[in-house]
Amino acid sequence: MRTRHPEAIAEAAARRARRPLLNGNGRLMIVAADHPARGALGVGDRALAMANRADLLERLCLALSRPGVDGVLATADILDDLLLLGALDHKVVMGSMNRGGLQGASFELDDRFTGHRPEDIRRLGFDAGKLLLRIDYTDPGSLTTLEATARAIDAMAERRLPVFVEPFISRRTADGRLRNDLSAEAVTRSLAIASGLGGSSAYTWLKVPVTENPDDMARVMETSTLPAVLLGGDIGDSPEDQVAAYEKWRGALRLPTVRGLVVGRSLLYPADGDVAAAVDTAVGLL
Repeated sequence: MRTRHPEAIAEAAARRARRPLLNGNGRLMIVAADHPARGALGVGDRALAMANRADLLERLCLALSRPGVDGVLATADILDDLLLLGALDHKVVMGSMNRGGLQGASFELDDRFTGHRPEDIRRLGFDAGKLLLRIDYTDPGSLTTLEATARAIDAMAERRLPVFVEPFISRRTADGRLRNDLSAEAVTRSLAIASGLGGSSAYTWLKVPVTENPDDMARVMETSTLPAVLLGGDIGDSPEDQVAAYEKWRGALRLPTVRGLVVGRSLLYPADGDVAAAVDTAVGLL
């Protein structure tokens, strides 16, 4: 199909049956799969778990078929495949916008917008965009990303398209690896910064990690009135890690501005291999 009829992707996007961002229950359950474009292919101690594209697509199609799953977050290559497979009808489709800060690169914090542009999201009839904003007070690359993020928020608001901003305060360890600070103070500061970006916050959502101490989340979420979803991240590679993550999400989902979950690797590659059960458990938390 890609070789002989590449125009089929645009045709599939044009005929895709759409739905509102939020359905009647006002909650969102989104499966994320935008990690490969950043070179982040690992899950737990499996360094190349997400490298097999056919396997990833099979897992995504299974996850999207489960009751209560609202949609998917991914880069163009994955969304194009899902369009051709007919897996995106009546689903929320979120385009991943900045993937230039490759995992482990010296320029990781100069996170250029190399994925979906606002005009791409509108042209394809997708429903929202997502961007990552990691801020290291000692790295000038963060300022470049900060400015680009503000302009992307402006462009999305101009088109009346929701944009999900995932902010972190980050720092490099002694061996040069980038680590996100999940302390209550750091997450609070990141939400305050993200909420003020751009000329309008009307279409801005926050994508928020659960803090190191989940009991801090109520206070942290008082930082902004913007609607928010929780992110999953790489929670570990054991059933115990999975259960602990579910409990963290359960408490935070009760907070008034938190509208749902955006989770990827921990649902697509669960420790016991049962994607359907992992997805159903996460849906049950909502």
